[in-house]
Amino acid sequence: MSQKLNPTWDLDVFFPGGSSSDTHRKEIEALKGLLEELNEAIVRGDSGELPAIVNGIQQFEQRLISAYAFIGCLTAQDVTDEKAKLLNGQMLQLIATTQSALTRFNALLSSIADDEWQRLLQNDELQAVSFYLEERRQQAKEMLPPEQEVLVNDLSVDGYHAWEELYDTVVGRMKIPFTEKGETADLSVGQAHNKLYSEDRAVREEMMGKWEQAWQGEADLCATALNHLAGYRINLYRQRGWDDILKEPLAENRMQRETLEAMWDAVSRNKDIFKRYLQRKAKVLGVDALAWHDVDAPLGNVTKTMTYDEAAQFIVEHFRSFSPDMADFAQHAFENRWIEAEDRPGKRPGGFCTSFAAHNESRIFMTFEGSLDNVATLAHELGHAYHSHVMNDLPMFARDYAMNVAETASTFAEMIVADASLTQAETKDERLALLDDKAKRAIAFFMNIHARFLFETRFYDVRKQGPVSVEALNELMVEAQKEAFADSLGSYHPHFWASKLHFYITGQPFYNFPYTFGFLFSSGVYARAQAEGKGFAQKYVHLLRDTGSMTVENLAQRHLGVDLTKPDFWQQAVDLSVRDAEQFLQLTE
Repeated sequence: MSQKLNPTWDLDVFFPGGSSSDTHRKEIEALKGLLEELNEAIVRGDSGELPAIVNGIQQFEQRLISAYAFIGCLTAQDVTDEKAKLLNGQMLQLIATTQSALTRFNALLSSIADDEWQRLLQNDELQAVSFYLEERRQQAKEMLPPEQEVLVNDLSVDGYHAWEELYDTVVGRMKIPFTEKGETADLSVGQAHNKLYSEDRAVREEMMGKWEQAWQGEADLCATALNHLAGYRINLYRQRGWDDILKEPLAENRMQRETLEAMWDAVSRNKDIFKRYLQRKAKVLGVDALAWHDVDAPLGNVTKTMTYDEAAQFIVEHFRSFSPDMADFAQHAFENRWIEAEDRPGKRPGGFCTSFAAHNESRIFMTFEGSLDNVATLAHELGHAYHSHVMNDLPMFARDYAMNVAETASTFAEMIVADASLTQAETKDERLALLDDKAKRAIAFFMNIHARFLFETRFYDVRKQGPVSVEALNELMVEAQKEAFADSLGSYHPHFWASKLHFYITGQPFYNFPYTFGFLFSSGVYARAQAEGKGFAQKYVHLLRDTGSMTVENLAQRHLGVDLTKPDFWQQAVDLSVRDAEQFLQLTE
């Protein structure tokens, strides 16, 4: 790096003034006006205006994404920013109005006669986004009449989405008392959750008891929210004539059910090695069997840390071993303050990457404390940013990639850094900790997320008959966890359905299997990169650029020459994680 890095991001380049930004306020007003104009053009229903409408929607969406990303950054950097929270409420209303306009847009697309449609697609501007338009046109044909779908969108703000907000309110007010070093403090959910990853098993065990107790106390409210979210979806799907609860999530992820089944089959066939890993880890920790709160317990006495500048140098150096372009991009992000990494109070937990599409830039949020895990997170989020970067010159509709391929570049980048860290490990303890970290990621995707998927599919089957009780939800959860973890744990987490935010997210149904898909798809791409060497870097960019323009099956066939509905690709992807588990077993013999 050519300078000492500033670990705080620069948001003023977009909208100066934070949550009091006059520029941002004017942008929201401008977007409202632009949306009204677009809506009027859509309602006129003149197919001759379609190129102008498509272009207008894409420009509007670019600006909307940037305006919304700004608010997300404000609320993340300071959880007490009340003005930012109010802005978020205003933005959600604008997004709902946008959804209604897009519903009318879908109806316009579906109303155009087939021969006229084919003629329109010859237009250069429309041809460049033909996949997206064809997709929306087909989806519109499977929806309710447009006026009913608009009503659904409008009512969802204070209905469907309100249940997610209720859940957020419940979690936000929760306090979990915990005594440590003779002092008792009321911890937030985020602070309490961190204790479940403590190096001290006594701390983990005590917190797990308090954690379960706290969620049990809120279980009735959580169950109410979850039941109503599911009931809403079931009823809406029935009105649309859909009888498959996975129809919407599969369509949103542009994948076939055969692909999903092939993926889970490959995971299930290979669980024995990971069961052995969990049993060995229990032995290393000196327990008969791992409890739920032991699965992610740290191993090895690793004290190695990096400063933020050292981490940046490490990431850029190892990105360069794969792609100079990727390394140069990361260096630019570090030096131009695209990253909020400062360790200070008041920030929300976790990390993310968000796109300022109208500015062709991204921003990354995390809290960097110097651990190797922090370095991996930083690489992961830079992978997301690089994915957006290589698509910047594409039309907005062609950048609209699904959640399951969204993790491709991030996981790929994380794998580069994880392997580099493992190669440079100086002690057995450090190597053990790094191998354990890689194996834990596989456990998360192959077992933890599999449990979520099993629970949710079974929950929806039961929910069709009526609301599901707290006791039944607990039973469904433990049953799913036992199956997904191959009955290898000594204790489970009955209230996981309550504590896991992902079950309450309304913007994405079944917020689970896309993560496993992304991890394995990225693993398969990484295996190909290892086999082909530096020559694969440009192929990788072409693959990323196509993630918004085709189904995942076509993406894999075009760029990797593989069939995702068959087991071969998935087995090769799982094999990378199998090797990590085998190395762990060898090191701990």
